[in-house]
Amino acid sequence: MRMMASSSSLLLQFLAPLLLPLLLISPSYAQSHRNISLGSLLTPLGRNTSWLSPSGEFAFGFHPLENSNLFLLAIWFEKTAEKAVVWCANRDKPMQYGSTAELTTDGQLLLKDHSGQEVWNATINNASYAAMLDTGNFVLVGADDSVNWQSFDTPTDTILPSQVLDPGTELQARLTATDYSSGRFKLSFQDGGNLVLYTAAVPSGNQSDTYWTSDVTVRNGSKLVFNESGSIYFTQKNGTIFNSTSATMEQMKDFYQRATLDFDGVFRHYVHPRNGTRKGSWNESWTPVYIQPPDICQAITAKTGGGACGYNSHCIFEGLYADCECPPSYSFFDPSRKYKGCKPDFAAQSCDADEKEIEALYEFQPMIGWDWPLSEYEQLYPIEEDQCRKECLSDCFCVAATYNDWNCTKMNAPLSNGKTGSSPKTKSLIKVPRSNTTQFPPPIPIGERKDKKSWTRTGWLLLGTSALINILLVAALLLFAFHSYKKRIHSLQPNSSGTGMGLRSLTYRELQEATNNFSEQLDYGGPGAAYKGYMLDDSSTRVAVKRIENLLPDAEGEFINIVKAIGQVSHKNLVRLLGFCDEGTERFLVYEFLSTGPLRSFLFGNVRLKWNQRIQVALGIARGLLYLHEECGSQIIHCAIQPRNILLDDNFVAKISNFEFGKLLRADQTRADIAVRGTAGYIAPEWFKNMGITAKVDVYSFGVMLLEIVCCRKNLEPAVENDEAAILTNWVNSCYRNRRLDMVVGGDEEAIFDLRRVERFVTVALWCVQEEPSLRPTMWKVAQMLDGAATVPVPPDPSSYISSIQ
Repeated sequence: MRMMASSSSLLLQFLAPLLLPLLLISPSYAQSHRNISLGSLLTPLGRNTSWLSPSGEFAFGFHPLENSNLFLLAIWFEKTAEKAVVWCANRDKPMQYGSTAELTTDGQLLLKDHSGQEVWNATINNASYAAMLDTGNFVLVGADDSVNWQSFDTPTDTILPSQVLDPGTELQARLTATDYSSGRFKLSFQDGGNLVLYTAAVPSGNQSDTYWTSDVTVRNGSKLVFNESGSIYFTQKNGTIFNSTSATMEQMKDFYQRATLDFDGVFRHYVHPRNGTRKGSWNESWTPVYIQPPDICQAITAKTGGGACGYNSHCIFEGLYADCECPPSYSFFDPSRKYKGCKPDFAAQSCDADEKEIEALYEFQPMIGWDWPLSEYEQLYPIEEDQCRKECLSDCFCVAATYNDWNCTKMNAPLSNGKTGSSPKTKSLIKVPRSNTTQFPPPIPIGERKDKKSWTRTGWLLLGTSALINILLVAALLLFAFHSYKKRIHSLQPNSSGTGMGLRSLTYRELQEATNNFSEQLDYGGPGAAYKGYMLDDSSTRVAVKRIENLLPDAEGEFINIVKAIGQVSHKNLVRLLGFCDEGTERFLVYEFLSTGPLRSFLFGNVRLKWNQRIQVALGIARGLLYLHEECGSQIIHCAIQPRNILLDDNFVAKISNFEFGKLLRADQTRADIAVRGTAGYIAPEWFKNMGITAKVDVYSFGVMLLEIVCCRKNLEPAVENDEAAILTNWVNSCYRNRRLDMVVGGDEEAIFDLRRVERFVTVALWCVQEEPSLRPTMWKVAQMLDGAATVPVPPDPSSYISSIQ
């Protein structure tokens, strides 16, 4: 959001919402119109089916519905090939032949069905006449030439240039592309001046989960304005303007415009060349020039519901529009209403069937990248893919599983919120019927059994010897395969260490061999050196071996507690623990190896991550911290969140490391009974006060690091001439308050183009670095706000604790 540069443009945009009502109540409209006199009547058929605006560009009347004999009382673009409907009165009850729309002699606008029963009215009496304006607004005008009612005040799913909305106004999408009844998505202009997209229940219309917000808080009589230059923005009484969207183009007067909340939940700003004009490559059709959210499949992250496409379905966003697909051996309940989801085309697995019968009936169809995150109910780790298949196959509740990098996640029915997963390596295994399902032979008729008895006895004698030989051969092969399998996975199997977490206990000698006597040290940050090594397995798995130092006097107990706690965690944004060594005074943790290195190398060095990569890094760190704080078995407070403790894998996925030095916090434990941890600049103020240490210390550190990720500079830069600019939190806060966030990202063109997200991230960070811990959001709230699933209000002006302790 930026102040508009041109003062004249700003003045015009501010005056637009104020002048419009004056134009409407003026005895002579700024644009000509045709009065519709009292007693005028419209019918679905015949000569009087609609009333046109003076230019003939808009029509008010009975609009026929596609592939039916029903009609809407609606307003639409008359001169375009696709006569887009922009407003309708009876979206949930279309009319039949014989219906009427009448401006009665007592000044009422009434819609009656074919039986003469009133279906809708404009809730106004004593209008002197009506008019269909060239703005697309239908008005009822009183005796004093004031507008008593207008369609602009009761929008359905579309707004038009010159339309002004008051807080509390809502748009509701249609159900499908051709069904105009109330659909599954709403756009609400809240009292605080914020635009919010919700999912809505059908048919009740009750709104539930937010999946997009404009992140704007405007007060003092705010209004939402759609001006004729293509901008949609907020205004206040004091004249302040806040941009919400911007699709401004040159010669916008040569295009029709509309902004519609479409049936798929996406808010799109469309343009269409006017008759006789053709701008460059523009087609004679409605073309979206702005969409929000950019990917509806990923935007809907509600904890309940079927997602963008319904249960057992998968949402794919390609180009400008989303589509829904069914998994293999599934089909849509209703192909014309894909949002209802998919149903399996085969019988569900019986929980009473034996193992052989199940293997004969079902197999798995792999789908790369598909995921249903709301259907997960059990995670298995570490495990190979074949074993993952067996675990799901033997579980009658498991209809699919995802497998990625030794992680197996089982999912039950119905599959919910289907979308492309965050990792392209994720493989979904869909349980489907075998294409060559074994058919058991039919029973032998009783009359034939005696004739075959003698053959059967002889056959069994002949087959017996052969079967015995075959059994012995198969047993030998299985025994050989079993020993090979055990040897292959030995490096990741638990031994008698007593941790019970499936981690390998290694000897000090084994680690010496694996690391070539600790010869290659890694830049992994944190206390204790880390070394590169190779496991003694068939694939020579690369690992990072970390030495654990400076434990408490009760070192043995503390180290085992660390191993048990870390052994329980499993998240894609946490570095994975593979094994440990606890021999005498030597203690090591063996982690997966991440070749790309620490995040700090890609923020403050010569090679920097692109803006889109930094976005994903920030989101990944937030999700990893959320897992440590709220989703793993025992809450873990990291206590040292900073770029050196964030490692990147080959795909630049962020993984939190060094959380073994964090604090394992019991539910009733908040005392500051541990020494100050962390690095200057990232340390929360409560470390230096007589206050309880809670998960909010990580929130503070994350806020500082989030600003570093946005700005690509360290939180402390003593060499900077300006004292305020030397401390990143102070400088960014000043830029934020002065609306100069373009300075924060410098010459980063990608970030400048995405300045709305920059502002959201900065606003979240400023909430995180509040000196008072109770003002900081939880990591769950932080993740919601960063994803755009929750509103981000303006934060209080934070005090700079850093400056007071330097």
